[in-house]
Formats: sequence, C-alpha cells, structure tokens
Amino acid sequence: MISIICPSPKGKDIAYTLKEELGCNLYIKEESLECNLNTQNLCNDSEVNLVDNIFKANKFNLHNVTRHAVKHSDKIIFISSTGIAVRAIASFIKSKDKDPGVVVVDLANNYSISLLSGHLGGGNELTLEVAKILNNIPIITTATDNLGIVAPDILAKENNLIIEDLKKAKYISAILVNEKIIGLKDDYEKIDVSKGYKKLNILEENSIWITNKIEENPALDYSKILRLIKKNLILGIGCRRDTPSEKLEECVRKHLLLNNLEIKAVKKIVSIDVKKDEKAIIDLSNTLGCDFETFSVDEIRTVQEKFEGSNFVLKSVGVTSVCEPCVYLDGAEILINKIKDNGITLCIGINND
Repeated sequence: MISIICPSPKGKDIAYTLKEELGCNLYIKEESLECNLNTQNLCNDSEVNLVDNIFKANKFNLHNVTRHAVKHSDKIIFISSTGIAVRAIASFIKSKDKDPGVVVVDLANNYSISLLSGHLGGGNELTLEVAKILNNIPIITTATDNLGIVAPDILAKENNLIIEDLKKAKYISAILVNEKIIGLKDDYEKIDVSKGYKKLNILEENSIWITNKIEENPALDYSKILRLIKKNLILGIGCRRDTPSEKLEECVRKHLLLNNLEIKAVKKIVSIDVKKDEKAIIDLSNTLGCDFETFSVDEIRTVQEKFEGSNFVLKSVGVTSVCEPCVYLDGAEILINKIKDNGITLCIGINND
C-alpha cells in the first residue's frame, strides 16, 4: 500500500492527482475543517482513522500521521520539503530491508525525489512513476543507478532472492561503485551477467554467490562473499504426534547443516493430511517463513511404492511412508533421502522451477 502525506493545504492538487492515479491512502491538512475528533480530525495524540482511504485534519500532528502511514504502508509520498519529510520519518527508520520507500514531491511540483529505501523499498521505482504522473523531474541519487550498474539488493529483489547480510551487500556495492568488477556465481545459471560483473564457474572472494548452500570452499573468506539465497528447498516431514516444536526445529537445523544447506532456503514443508494441525510443523513453518502443505492418504498411496516403507507408519497413518512421497508429490527433486532421527523422518528436496 502507498500512502501520501500532505502537511500543507498548498499541496492539495498534487496529492489528489496522485491519489486518483495510484489508488492510495491520503493524509492531508485542510485549513477549512473544524477541529472535531468525531470527524477524524487529529487534535492531539488521538488515533488516526482513514475514511474512504482519506484522513483530513486542520490540526495535523505529523508525527502521529507518519507513524500510522509507516505501520500501514510499504511506500510513502510526502508533498513537502525534504527537510519536513526527513524529520517526520527519522524516528521510524530501522534498516534498509525494513524501511518503506519514501518519495518527496516539492510543493511547486518541480521534482520527485527518492529519499529513502530506493532499492529494497521500491523508492526509486515509485519516484519514476510519480514523476511520470506529475510530469516533473525525477531525482535518484543512489550511486549504482547513476552508474548504470545493477546493485546487489536490486539483483536480489528482481529474482526473489534473500540477501544473506546487508553489511556484505554494502561491501559489494562499494566495490561496484568504485568501478571494480565483481564475480557472480549462479548455481542455477539463470541470471544474465550485466555491467560491473563477471561470470564465475568457481567461487572466489569479492563476489556474489546465488545458492542454497552454506559454503563451497572452506579456504575462502566468506566475509567477502555475498550469498543471495534461493528459496527452493522442500522439506518432507513425518513425526510422532505432539513432537515438541524445539525438537523438530533442532532436528531440521542439524540435518540441513550436515548437508551444507542453508535453512533460509526452505521454501515449503510438506506432510500427510493427518499432520495438518501438528503444532511442531506449524511452528517450524512460521519460524522459517515458509508454506506448509499436506497431501491425502490417497495421493500418497499412488507413489508410496517408489520409496522404502514401514509397517509401523502404515498402521499409524494408512500409508507406508510420508516424507519422501510428499516431496515427490510436490514436484521436487529429492536431494537427501529419508533421514530417521528419534521419531522424526525428514526428506530434503529441491524445486527447480
């Protein structure tokens, strides 16, 4: 959601033009309104309420309005000076992977300025869109953009990759800005090498590595290697009823580590229908920020003969195996066959889409 904050009535025409084009929330100061809390005017520290996606007030508490916009938006447009915008958002800034993209349009409608989170927050893209709508001049100051280089965070965003470490991303960006070449090793060979990069077949330092692995060569200094993690691992899990959540998470972490696989690369957990309410699996999917999907007994029976079975599992849930058939049914390639660990079974697959 995009929000527009217009702390001066002089920006009214600009604000309403953008609202109409972008379909976003609007917080606007209008001097003609009477101060009445029941009509959503903000007099002191009262809660901000949007009516038909618009908040109007004549006593405009910019801090409260900005707090509300930050909470409910991923991008914010200020119709103001950059100084007002900076002071308004200062106390809400956290980190470049969490901050909203912020754009400022001056009251004379001369410029659209990308102020904050131009890459990960989408501020630069929004700046160009706003400038086109208002027919003004876009101002983008991020160095890699001005040099025509794809920054690591943009590379990650455009390809749905997870940035391993923002400090490493900053380190790599600094090298690119100094017009030095960065190596790019893509385990999946799907990303084209652009300006500022060279393709690597063997990992080296001062490079970007697109992978689901933890390391490749232990001799390398990984503080100089930025991993962009591909979420493509599928975990098939079977476990005893009421397995403790901590036990299951510890088991999964242990076996991913033993197999040099990054836990942030887990895309989905799969299991049998009877486990759809298994707290440990639900907790694990929430912890990892991944999907959890189950398959029916009938679906599993169609493929269970392909895998080693167990009479105990058959008596318990009606099929001979759970973790491997579920990974197979999800369309993943099995990397690690069934692991048995103290009442837990785990199969690790990869989704090659």
